[in-house]
Amino acid sequence: MRIQTLLTVKISPARLAAAAGAALLLTAGCVSLRAQPPSAPQEGGSAAAGETSNNAAQATWDSFHGQLNAQKYSPLTQITAANVQHLQKVWDYHTGDMSDGSGKMPATVWSATPIFANDTIYIGTPFYRLIALDPGTGKVKWSFDTHTPLKATTQPALKNRGVAYWAAKNPVPSMPCQKIVYMGTMDARLFALDADTGKKCAGFADDGVLDVNRWNTTHDKWPLSLLQPPTVVGDHLILGWAGKDWAYEHAPPGTVWSINARTGEREWTFEALTPEMRQHSGTANVWTQMSADPKLGLVYVPVSSPSPNFWGGNRTEDVPLATSTTALDVETGKVVWSRQWVHHDVWDYDVDSAPTLVDITVDGKPIPALIQATKMGFLFVVNRKTGEDVWPIEERPVPGGDGSVKGEHLSPTQPFPTRPKPLLDQSKKPEVWTLADVVGAGQCSRLWNKLEYRGMYTPPTTRGEGALAFPDSAGAVQWGGVAFDPVSQTAVVNTSRLVQYIKLYDRAAYKKAHKGSGNESGFYPQKGAPYGMRLEVARNWLGMPCWKPPYGELVALDMHTGEVKWRRPLGASQQYGFFMPERWGSPTIGGPAVTAGGVIFIGASMDAKVRAYSLATGKELWSDQAQAPAVANPAVYEYKGREYVAFVAGGNTILKDQVGDQIVVYALPRD
Repeated sequence: MRIQTLLTVKISPARLAAAAGAALLLTAGCVSLRAQPPSAPQEGGSAAAGETSNNAAQATWDSFHGQLNAQKYSPLTQITAANVQHLQKVWDYHTGDMSDGSGKMPATVWSATPIFANDTIYIGTPFYRLIALDPGTGKVKWSFDTHTPLKATTQPALKNRGVAYWAAKNPVPSMPCQKIVYMGTMDARLFALDADTGKKCAGFADDGVLDVNRWNTTHDKWPLSLLQPPTVVGDHLILGWAGKDWAYEHAPPGTVWSINARTGEREWTFEALTPEMRQHSGTANVWTQMSADPKLGLVYVPVSSPSPNFWGGNRTEDVPLATSTTALDVETGKVVWSRQWVHHDVWDYDVDSAPTLVDITVDGKPIPALIQATKMGFLFVVNRKTGEDVWPIEERPVPGGDGSVKGEHLSPTQPFPTRPKPLLDQSKKPEVWTLADVVGAGQCSRLWNKLEYRGMYTPPTTRGEGALAFPDSAGAVQWGGVAFDPVSQTAVVNTSRLVQYIKLYDRAAYKKAHKGSGNESGFYPQKGAPYGMRLEVARNWLGMPCWKPPYGELVALDMHTGEVKWRRPLGASQQYGFFMPERWGSPTIGGPAVTAGGVIFIGASMDAKVRAYSLATGKELWSDQAQAPAVANPAVYEYKGREYVAFVAGGNTILKDQVGDQIVVYALPRD
């Protein structure tokens, strides 16, 4: 996983009082490989597999993004924009699996979308337990403990993004494991459990457990952590993995596998790097969720950047599949088409969310499209059959290096979409926030003067305080991705507006300067490369962001035209008991869900509230306080004729020092 939002700054009560509560404290082109799409595969086994990419008729929420198309859309209409203000909590459940990191155990980061399938809510926890709950009451049906060591092996925290679900199309009566839930662990094991009983499926891999690390054979410096659940397409489990950021030049190279859902047998392998580059680089993995169109027989994989992240002198050859969206034949793993969104990525601009598959009408013509949100604040829109532009994507000149980084070989151009327009303005250095500058006695202005910024893609440097990074590698859009209403053809996405700065150090300078690292911020070695690096949030002494708000927004776009319909600040920044004005917004982690009732549901913000907004106008209609920031995508489901909305409120310590173990579920009052 790759996030570096704003970290909490510990300050004394006296300093806090001196700030008088005024401070906003935040913790906080394309290469194209095209071929004809394959013929549709034989019908698979899972319920999700039978769903076409634009089929919104079924009220499913049985995967990380609700549906395989990643639309995060529910056709349910019981809850509407007119009555959502009456929503009330009907049950919640606390897993007990959380840590704030203050003791020997690492902190927990819980981003698990609740899965509704088999008339059950399934959740995975950051202690790597899998729990089945009654959807109407929250009563535990069963639970399973993987007994995974609670160590932050590859990540700075214990992390879990939930489970995956599969069901046989033609179940055999009285046979176990005709419905299976899967969950991975940080130590690279994938568990397969009977969805009815919670018992291990003996026929899957080794008595229900697949050790994926057996395939970790190149630069095996860490286990291939399975934090994101598999993507289930028919009888295939499409599996990526997470690693350790910014640590090494030579790292395990990115690999995606297709695994048989029943047996755990490996079916095919996709590698983003060439065999030669796998020997002298690494990563370009897929650590986030994927989407799929079973009708076309395609799975769409969002590929991350190669290693090391902020220096590319070891990888000067073309790497067309890195930092890309790549369409694979789900039966063979062969590349059908690929679009690279960042050439020679030295900014850690991973493609960090599943592309959203949509059917849109542009200039009167129906188009099977794909929307790929990116860390850069771009929404790239292409034909999901062929990878061709829907609206033109242009190669434009970008800043070159300053000569201080030896061996670097930057790309002279990068891809820019013409529509939609960027979600934030990356063309110029963000304005200094006057309040933060005054409180810091000009500290922010002085820092701004020391930071190079010639627009987005200003490369890292060894000079001064380094280069200003905007958007930063946390990303304008995170793994929640884009939600989509297929009726109005409206796309909804939450954005963060964050500024960091990056500096490279040669080995001698790094050894002298190194002062440790925080939670994905601070100093990191990039061992083996000639440069270590430091990445910091641009703040004053009090922890106030140096750049002007808003810090997070919710944006709706008309996908007939690519134009913005409305945008508004999202959430409130909160720390030390102070809630800041909502017009300032909040950095966000997690994404939205939309419904046919004209409602957007989202958590994601620092203030640990869950909210509902009008899809038509962006007006806030309802909110409630959760235990911690709800950094997971919400789930919308119907059970026994009642519509429910479920949030996991688990928190993320790189957003704010507040963690939770709560799943909280809402519905309208019964008549």
